[in-house]
Parts: sequence; C-alpha cells; structure tokens
Amino acid sequence: MKRILFLLALISTLTVAAQKNIYESPNFDVLSTDHNVLAIIPFLTNLDLNSKISKTEQKKLEENEGYAVQNALETYFSKRSKKKKLPVTFQNIENTTAILAKNNIRYDNIDVYTTKELSEILGVDGIISGTLDLNILLSNGVPTEFSFTDYFSGGANYGRIGIKISDGDSGKLLWKYEKEINKKTGKNTTDLIDRMMKLAIRKFPYERERKRDRNKS
Repeated sequence: MKRILFLLALISTLTVAAQKNIYESPNFDVLSTDHNVLAIIPFLTNLDLNSKISKTEQKKLEENEGYAVQNALETYFSKRSKKKKLPVTFQNIENTTAILAKNNIRYDNIDVYTTKELSEILGVDGIISGTLDLNILLSNGVPTEFSFTDYFSGGANYGRIGIKISDGDSGKLLWKYEKEINKKTGKNTTDLIDRMMKLAIRKFPYERERKRDRNKS
C-alpha cells in the first residue's frame, strides 16, 4: 500500500513539474530598471470545442476567454499589491481597453501590433500578454469529478496557458510562464490564475526579495 501511495505521489510530482515552465531573461534587471507601469492586455485564445458552432460564435467565445484572463490577472495583482508592495503598478484594464479602442485596436487585430507599439500607445513600460489553448470554456468552470484514469487517457487535460512579460522599449521577452490546464489547476479562470501565480510567485521577477538576491549574487 505504501509503495502504491509513493508511486502515485511520484507521478503527481512529475506531472506538476512537467506542466510548469518558467523562463526569465538574463537581461531582466537591465531592461526593467525603469519599469513603473505595466499593462495587461487580453489573451489570444484558440478554442477547440467538441460542439459545432459557427466561426462567428467561436471568435466571440475566444474573445470572452481572453478578456476573462486579463480580468483575472488584474484581480490577482490587485490582491497581491495589498499584501506586499511591488516595484511596479498595473494599468487599470478599463483604461487599457479605452485607449486601445480610441486607436482602433480590437481583440481581432491586436496581434498585428508589436509590444513597442502597444507600449507607446498605452503609455506603459511593459506589456503582460499571453495565449490560451482550450478544449473547454474555462470561464464557465471545469468539471470537478476526479478520475485517476483521466490522467492516463488525457481526459483531464483542458489545454495550456502561457503568460509573458515583454519590455516596452526593446520589445524583448523578459519572463514567460507556461502551464497545462487540468482538473487540479483551478475550477475557473480566476481560480486558475490565482493558483498558478501563487506557484510562480517565488520566480516572479518583480518580487523585491528576489531582486535583492539577484543583486547580491
């Protein structure tokens, strides 16, 4: 029995390790020295649903999912900033949306603009963006029924999320976090972002302690 429990724990640990992938630019400190304000833009989403829907409806659903992540990230950073002051602030997403709209930038064409262009238009030092690949509507919640066989058949896998921070002046990638989405990563968009960012917080580059540690080394 102990051996079985050990194997299950080992599989779970390896699965979690394989699902997380964090990258940080070796030039992060240099490129982010003057960072004060970051903007969070809606995530680009790719839906692969089993149900048959029109292209128009699918695009609308993808847009909803992308905005849901943007909102969840703002909520997370707002709560985080109340617990511990970060060296950067985050532009209100309502302001971000309004500025983009005034410049005729919409969800369906935002991907043609570079990070530098978006940073200049939004008046920020960097951009938080990302991608979502989903086979469910995450914002509606994920199935909570647990079945161990799902982890071997793939039935527990709902897609993948990638979050990245890019420098506004250079357009270079500063930080990226990728994670597989499954039954254990969160019951909805807000829960998913909250859980995955808590796992990554020790490696989040704007955390003051970590920045001091890098300066000491």
